[in-house]
Amino acid sequence: MSVNAIEPGKTRIGWIGTGVMGASMCGHLIDAGFSATVFNRTRSKAQTLIERGATWADSPRAVAEAADVIFTIVGFPHDVRSVILDDEDGVLAGCESGNIIVDMTTSQPSLAVEIAEAAAKKDVLALDAPVSGGDKGAKEGTLSIMIGGDAGAVAALQPCWDAMGKTVVHQGDSGSGQHTKMVNQILISTGMIGVCEALIYGHRAGLDLPTVLKSVGSGAAGSWSLSNLGPRIIDNNFDPGFFVEHFIKDMGIALAESRRMGLSMPGLALAQQLYQAVAAQGHAKDGTHALALALSSLNGFDWKTRN
Repeated sequence: MSVNAIEPGKTRIGWIGTGVMGASMCGHLIDAGFSATVFNRTRSKAQTLIERGATWADSPRAVAEAADVIFTIVGFPHDVRSVILDDEDGVLAGCESGNIIVDMTTSQPSLAVEIAEAAAKKDVLALDAPVSGGDKGAKEGTLSIMIGGDAGAVAALQPCWDAMGKTVVHQGDSGSGQHTKMVNQILISTGMIGVCEALIYGHRAGLDLPTVLKSVGSGAAGSWSLSNLGPRIIDNNFDPGFFVEHFIKDMGIALAESRRMGLSMPGLALAQQLYQAVAAQGHAKDGTHALALALSSLNGFDWKTRN
């Protein structure tokens, strides 16, 4: 199907999910000149966007009825299914021919394909476009966006991608964006173990950790997690850029897909088990770097007090 031009001031944007990342991402679209209609389960979390000119809608369906392009970024695959595919109040129920649905939640590749197939029956296009970069990337508009779905829709949405991200790559057919995000999460999962264990080692060795980061952060051991989350760990700031509970969900999806493909992923399995311990210790709503708290406890001391 042909795709209409996407233009600020003309194209109507719908946004569902105004949490840690979604509020900033939608805010960038408003700043770029798009009008927005928003919905979130907790209305108060959308208040800042409403104050900036967004219109509130009472359901995902109502968002779709007022928009040309509908973005979703929610928590879990069951939330995605409910928000988009619910027969009564879902996004697709409110769509018309020519609409585009863009799910930016990290979710199941198979669900992305299911949504795209259901959308096609209504002459609607659906893209899976999960992101990486955390709250910092969302706030600064520098996210990495990995996209699966129709190439024409991806190209037409360039003004939106430009507002939210720095690295935007079309990966292929529906589901390929989600598969690419699983690659991303597998990389992060074991990398975060290394970051946390290294800082614990440095502390126990009596080193000044900020000084250590000056040496190792720019060398071969450098990484986004070390540079951006290492200082937060040192400062005992475990506010979520990305929730532990959502990371556990992502690793579960990656492990399930691995099993389906006949792959053995021992590192990923270990990381998921360690993060289950983080959640069990009460840190499910903290950031993924709260792994440092669980690993320090494993070593017999409290990271926050360093004793």
